[in-house]
Amino acid sequence: MTSQTAVSTASTSTGTDTATTAPLRLAVVVGSTREGRFGPKVARWFTERAALRADMDVEVIDLADTPLPVHLTHSPGPEESKALEAVSPRLDTADAYAVITPEYNHSYPAALKNAIDWHYSQWRAKPVGFVSYGGISGGLRAVEHLRPVFAEVHAVTVRDSVSFHQAWDLFGPDGRLTDPAAPDAAATTMLDQLAWWGRALRTARETSPYGS
Repeated sequence: MTSQTAVSTASTSTGTDTATTAPLRLAVVVGSTREGRFGPKVARWFTERAALRADMDVEVIDLADTPLPVHLTHSPGPEESKALEAVSPRLDTADAYAVITPEYNHSYPAALKNAIDWHYSQWRAKPVGFVSYGGISGGLRAVEHLRPVFAEVHAVTVRDSVSFHQAWDLFGPDGRLTDPAAPDAAATTMLDQLAWWGRALRTARETSPYGS
């Protein structure tokens, strides 16, 4: 009896240690698909910052490169299934998300809402951070609209975000930030929060699946 208990405890400890120490899988979702979009510049900067961290493995999911059908259905056909295969498994295996979003007409892009609506279990009990860009508001109204949307699919949005006000004036002709100090610091703060929540929620999902 004692031996069996020891084996069980060791197994549980190993699983918890892995959930706590293994690098988090961070999916960076680029939400704009508009022609001439500014998003790739912001996404490149953020992805490079995140990739510097030893505690994260970063993957970019660009919705312009992986377009999803606009007709939602519970029974996707061959074409819908093929499109979903390029996105759904990658969202599913992610431990955390960073959403790159512009602000269109005081809110976020339709393609981003479509991607959220196509999925449900993929978002559950996982953290989401935001990197926004735009004019004088820096895309913050899009972020505030996204928070209740992600709450509805049981995701956890972290408090701090990164925002670029008058974004096109902040990046040089080479697509790089001309003064990266403040954005880099903001990204570090948000990534630290994503890392904490990502580890905590991954451990919780592995020890007690969400909703059980």
